[in-house]
Amino acid sequence: MDRPVPSPSPWWTPHVHADRRPFLLSRNRIQAGVRAFFASRDFVEVDTATLQTSPGNEAHLHAFVTEAVGLDGSRAPLYLHTSPEFACKKLLAAGETRIACFAHVYRNRERGPLHHPEFTMLEWYRAGEGYEALMRDCVEILRLAAETAGTRTLAWRGREADPFREPERLSVAEAFDRFAGIDLLASIDASGATDRDHLAAGLKAAGIRVAGDDTWADLFSRVVVERVEPHLGLGRATILDEYPVAEAALARPSARDRRVAERFELYACGVELANAFGELTDAAEQRRRFEAAMAEKMRIYGESYPVDEDFLAALARMPEASGIALGFDRLVMLATGAARIDQVLWAPVPETGR
Repeated sequence: MDRPVPSPSPWWTPHVHADRRPFLLSRNRIQAGVRAFFASRDFVEVDTATLQTSPGNEAHLHAFVTEAVGLDGSRAPLYLHTSPEFACKKLLAAGETRIACFAHVYRNRERGPLHHPEFTMLEWYRAGEGYEALMRDCVEILRLAAETAGTRTLAWRGREADPFREPERLSVAEAFDRFAGIDLLASIDASGATDRDHLAAGLKAAGIRVAGDDTWADLFSRVVVERVEPHLGLGRATILDEYPVAEAALARPSARDRRVAERFELYACGVELANAFGELTDAAEQRRRFEAAMAEKMRIYGESYPVDEDFLAALARMPEASGIALGFDRLVMLATGAARIDQVLWAPVPETGR
């Protein structure tokens, strides 16, 4: 007779908690330090609602859905937000100029050493300032986290980065050329339109798998995951800058080259920590991007999410701004040397589907 395989000890078991507690206390100190960092720079800390009419409109993000029941018995879907971004930008439209937010956010179909269904997102926004200011913020926050944790090195699974060195700033096109030998911008025309077949030929020449039904976006993501990301943030942090405009999300096109956008991601130890934009304020273009992303989501997953019309109305009034979302739990992991995200969460979400 087969015996059931014993489950790992729960996180609340005293000996497990004792092992996790030093990470958790460091988390508290880092969070306090980051709050002081923003307060000293005249940021207002804001607190946004978790329940929203739209969880976000990215093709590969999956939300948790619930239902609101009115006093009259009427029912309407609500979603746990995947980011506080929409609410924060509404606050910019309302007149706030520097805001920061520690938000619990929720993403379905995500669990692993670097992923958790509920985690803490740190977002901050600067009205009237370019996204280079966010790069400088990132440098200071990396150093603050390391100093607060009592370390000179960020580390994760044998990879290290020195937060006290200036980060490398690398464009996505430069990364494709350096790590895969692919001329990315040759597959993008002056309007930002992409050429799937041209990029596919580059992947084949580089020995990267290409499937017949791969879109340009599929091919782009495969190169990033397989050839680019493993090399980022080693020895020092990397700022991966100037994403193609087709991958701009909520970022505006670059004034220097309309084929790329004012978007960067921050990496350390091969781990993506943050995603930043020079914010798009063209509501019509943002609607087009949302609708395209939801069409792609429907094609791949058979589902889509509504567009937040209130957000688009606010976007038309929002000032020029830059904004960034940083995975706070991941930052704590790298600063403390934790191996898994659940080690730095005070009360992890119960596991399901065993």
